[in-house]
Amino acid sequence: MNFQRPVTNIWNNNKVKQPKQLDQLIYRSNLLGSDLSITNFGGGNTSSKIIVKDPITKTKEKILYVKGSGGDLGSIKEDGFASLYQEKLNNLKNIYRGIKYEDEMVSYYPMCTFNNNSRAASIDTPLHAFVPYDEVDHTHPDSIIALATMKGGREIVKKVFDNKIGWIDWQRPGFDLGLKMERLIKTYPNIEGIVLGHHGLFNWGKSSQECYNNSIRIIREAQIYLNQNIKKYSFGKPKYKQKTDPLFERKLISILRGCLSIDNLKIVHSNKSNRILEFVNSSNLIKTSSIGTSCPDHFLRTKRLPLVLPSLSNLKKNDHNLKSIVVENIKKYKSAYSKYYNRNKDKNSPNLRDPYPVIVLIPEYGMLSFAKNKTTARIASEFFGNAINVMKGAEGVTNYTGLTEKEAFGIEYWELEEAKLKRMPPEKALAGKVAIITGAAGGIGTATAKKFLAEGCCVILTDIDKQALSMVEKELSSEFNSEVISSIVMDVTNETQVKKAVRQGIETFGGIDILVANAGFSSAAAFEKTPTKLWDKNMNVLSKGCFIISREVYSQMIDQDLGGSIIFIASKNALSASKEASAYSVAKSSILHLSRSIALEGASYKIRSNVVNPDAVIRNSKIWDSEWKTQRAANYKIPANKLEEFYKNRSLLKVSVLPEDIAEGVFFFASSVSKKSTGNILNVDGGNITAFTR
Repeated sequence: MNFQRPVTNIWNNNKVKQPKQLDQLIYRSNLLGSDLSITNFGGGNTSSKIIVKDPITKTKEKILYVKGSGGDLGSIKEDGFASLYQEKLNNLKNIYRGIKYEDEMVSYYPMCTFNNNSRAASIDTPLHAFVPYDEVDHTHPDSIIALATMKGGREIVKKVFDNKIGWIDWQRPGFDLGLKMERLIKTYPNIEGIVLGHHGLFNWGKSSQECYNNSIRIIREAQIYLNQNIKKYSFGKPKYKQKTDPLFERKLISILRGCLSIDNLKIVHSNKSNRILEFVNSSNLIKTSSIGTSCPDHFLRTKRLPLVLPSLSNLKKNDHNLKSIVVENIKKYKSAYSKYYNRNKDKNSPNLRDPYPVIVLIPEYGMLSFAKNKTTARIASEFFGNAINVMKGAEGVTNYTGLTEKEAFGIEYWELEEAKLKRMPPEKALAGKVAIITGAAGGIGTATAKKFLAEGCCVILTDIDKQALSMVEKELSSEFNSEVISSIVMDVTNETQVKKAVRQGIETFGGIDILVANAGFSSAAAFEKTPTKLWDKNMNVLSKGCFIISREVYSQMIDQDLGGSIIFIASKNALSASKEASAYSVAKSSILHLSRSIALEGASYKIRSNVVNPDAVIRNSKIWDSEWKTQRAANYKIPANKLEEFYKNRSLLKVSVLPEDIAEGVFFFASSVSKKSTGNILNVDGGNITAFTR
């Protein structure tokens, strides 16, 4: 069984925009970052030492351009690189006080900055600065880290690369490691790169293209060696067979998310790729996963150890005790993590962080990753996938070895990493929450989705109009991160479609915290001329539709046990009927009592239910683009193009009500600002006397 498909050299001189050294550095970085088997998202770094005219002295200076802290190679541009005077970096050697004090050197990097560059230099800066070559790549290829983590890795690296690649045992990145690399290269000037134990690869070249060529060649040689020597079953023979049970999986994921979100809301990413399934269904799953991830880039994203649950079949067999089984396993994980922290902390260690697992492995299912947002959860999943590749390569040749617990703790609770966390921007109001919106392709639905996305929410868009929904999804994806948006064509009166949409929301994001029941239509007819068919349609879409979607979401919220907010978009007509709109008014009024009923029963589960009543939202409204507009205009005996002005003047505040205004009302009930409100009605109508609640 192959370890992985060998990488290919995709350098194309025609795609380098300019022959400038910096442009080539950017191009090289993007190529390396585009392949996750070469380096992970946000991982690795590249550099060039470039001769530049100093803007003050007008003399030519050698400037180190190196990927700054927090950037990603795959998308990096010029502003992603820190720029530092090479001479000043070299002079830092004169004030270095030894490895015990190496962290203090980071504070000197800003003093070496060229051209007032605001991009912070990373802790890997000296590893690039002290390598005596103009072009340097640092990557985290699965194949190289597999060699770097296997028993006897040093000797195997010598053998694979015929002594052309050096080796340095694991050491935390920093100033001292940079000096050690410099000494190794001076001692062995003919080596072409260095493997850092449990960490990754450094290599170099005289030009960007040569450096890139060397990176690909070295990685490829490692891959070929592993493919030729790997055992058929790196993780032992398969122990479990893959199962699929969508309804049970929905329940399991909801329970897991609820249990792992007690302190901080989590978003879920599900992974059932072949490499994940090979691992979770293997006989050596427990043994191998308990060693822990080794590469710092991996476990900083995933924690050292995953949580391994019983198999899907065993969980289902104990369905009646499912939550207690999940709770017990999480309790054991938290306890073990706390003991790990207490064993290794010192007086300077940051406080204990979130003790919950990031990665959950489930035999017969796959892997779930949990993080504060969708992107972070997905990236954690990718990183653990890389970690599995590493384990596979190492176990498949000799044995996989992990970093010592103490070393891992030193990275995880490194003060420099803590400083990064403190620089993170504050969380938005709906961060970590998931909302499902019906009628999302309409004006109110789209405006609500925009508001929620702007406030950090993941959003599931549903609508019966496939084309309109696709257009809205495209529009929102161009403005916001597309991976926090999911859409599904859904008829709210169709129970099967509703169940599918809710299940998709759980599979995509882990659960649902907010429901906005907005789907609807409008109709007008004199009472005596109202056909039964029209009456039934109103009741089906406006009343039954709200019932079906809210019942399904409500059930999921109970499983999740995180509370929730259900918001119904009713109408002024729910409180004050209009002439020639009996079916519409009655159907909308039923929503008020549905909401109150949910409020009564949902309170014990911390599920809130409230209603927003719009009036005359004409602009950007699908409803008002229909014959409803002409019907209402005829009722008031005015031209259709004067209708908005009519409603504006009818209101006490003399204002037009817009979709964005309704979205603000919905946001109020969705956010923690209204956490003590349930069973309430909010009129957003500019002030309509007839709709005053009494």
